[in-house]
Amino acid sequence: MSYLFTPLWLRDLESRNRIFVSPMCQYSSWEGFPSDWHLVHLGSRAVGGAGLVMMEATAVVPEGRISPMDMGLWSDEHARALERIPRFILTQGAIPGIQISHAGRKASVSPPFHGGRAVPPQDGGWEVRAPSDVAFGPGFALPRPFEAAEIELLPEQFAAAARRALDAGFEVIEIHAAHGYLLHQFLSPLSNRRDDQYGGSFDARVRVPLAVTRAVRGAWPERLPVLVRLSATDWVEGGWTLDDSIALARRLRQEGVDLVDCSSGGLVPGAKIPTAPGYQVPFSAAIKREAAVATAAVGLITSPEQAEQIVATGQADAVMMARELLRNPYWPLVAARRLGAQASWPPQYERARPR
Repeated sequence: MSYLFTPLWLRDLESRNRIFVSPMCQYSSWEGFPSDWHLVHLGSRAVGGAGLVMMEATAVVPEGRISPMDMGLWSDEHARALERIPRFILTQGAIPGIQISHAGRKASVSPPFHGGRAVPPQDGGWEVRAPSDVAFGPGFALPRPFEAAEIELLPEQFAAAARRALDAGFEVIEIHAAHGYLLHQFLSPLSNRRDDQYGGSFDARVRVPLAVTRAVRGAWPERLPVLVRLSATDWVEGGWTLDDSIALARRLRQEGVDLVDCSSGGLVPGAKIPTAPGYQVPFSAAIKREAAVATAAVGLITSPEQAEQIVATGQADAVMMARELLRNPYWPLVAARRLGAQASWPPQYERARPR
């Protein structure tokens, strides 16, 4: 029996396996609207046999985009434009999910394949906002700190995006609180230097991410799951730590979060990260064990045997796969054969199934 190919229940949803498509920015939108690229990109991974197909970081407000070519969900028109994508994913037996996000101080930059440089307002960018006036790094815009009254608007902005995601047909929502984007910026003392109720102590720094989670959970149907992506550590002295992530994960579980997606880093440039196959799996294992919450592991998971071992040993309930699924959208079908598991092939492709 393959553990990787056993179903996973999240509330009332049954995923056909434990292989999840990680949200990956495609930088192929205009004014926040999806393009044909998104339908083909995500649809092919559903055809390829993944259990959950997660749409990329999708901004809750225009200024929350990473780049001018990022996805958005700040209007009902954006929701209507998205509808065909989850509809197709469902026809292929996968669960459609979407990650909602605000980039904070890492916003208003060009796509990586265009240099990843700051885009000033006169060139189509916008003013960058953050918890504190601390830039991400050299060459990035100095953000203007949020006023307390503006921070109070953030939970409803995320909740409104969640309601639109539901209207569009998505069945899983993930809150992006990792990789140095806005909610992560509130969490880490390296980026949050506020001296009001939103900064300083651990309790103050987690206040906004918890308020956002509470609002999204309240806007999302009880029968459907809410996920949160965390960077388990900043990999920098004086930053956010694994112990912090465990403590936050316990509170997220109490707020109704069903799974913590365990990544790391992204808050500061130049962090020394010891990348290696499965290097973030210990974070997933620790959070799952210490916070008693379901987790997903992500990061340099490439072989079926590696993914099977992660799930079989209880280090994670699922694997979030990214670049390996860019290389091969049909990786789940290959993995099923290697592991001796059953996987349904699309009838259009049945004649190509190895015998």
